[in-house]
Amino acid sequence: MNTKTDSKPPHDGAVHAPHGVLSDYYRDATAREAYVRSTFDDTAEDYDRIERLIGFGSGPWYRRQALLRAGLRPGLDVVDVGMGTGLVAKEIIRVTSAPRRLIGVDPSPGMIAQSGFPADVRRLDGPAEAIPLPSASADLITMGYALRHIADLSAAFAEFARVLKPGGCVLILEITRPAGAFANSVLRAYMRGVVPTIAKLVARKPQTAELWRYYWDTIEACAPPEAVLRTLTDAGLASVERHVELGIFSEYRAVKHAA
Repeated sequence: MNTKTDSKPPHDGAVHAPHGVLSDYYRDATAREAYVRSTFDDTAEDYDRIERLIGFGSGPWYRRQALLRAGLRPGLDVVDVGMGTGLVAKEIIRVTSAPRRLIGVDPSPGMIAQSGFPADVRRLDGPAEAIPLPSASADLITMGYALRHIADLSAAFAEFARVLKPGGCVLILEITRPAGAFANSVLRAYMRGVVPTIAKLVARKPQTAELWRYYWDTIEACAPPEAVLRTLTDAGLASVERHVELGIFSEYRAVKHAA
């Protein structure tokens, strides 16, 4: 399924925070950034193990297919924002065979340290809202499952538009709530109940189970897809669309106007 918009919607409303304050985890928006950074730093060594278990090993294949659908090919300069442990970046390298043309950006040193990439891959400490790269330096910007964890979507998407070369593309991978109430209940039970239990059993860090409860709560509270699409358009990007797999895996794509 694809939804697409090529012109600015008739009503305003660019999204800043992707969701409201989640008071079970932090007290206010100011405390949110510190909570997110410390939680990902503290649980980084468990992240890949849990991700493989809950996705039944399908994650690498799906990420690679999404990248190919977005036009990834050898010869492109790619920036992976919210690189984390490098799950998307590894598939980028598999397609392009060019680690020197990939730059990873993430505000969590703990997650970056777990990526295990060779020195050929540049890794930069920085947020999506202030990417430490010059303008017009990327053919493709990717962000895998980090949209819910940044502070300001409007600022981040404006940065994507700045860093992209004319004609360049953005690909944002995210999990979104299913449309039906039953499907949503099933996913909620799995993500907020089963997954934290698995994490508690196999993780090395005690905070890992909380991370995965938080993971679902951010999915449930996140701005709806139509708001994300509108905010991409408001950032000056074109051909904005959403492709959906299995009712929950959203691929947001947009293009910077060619000069």
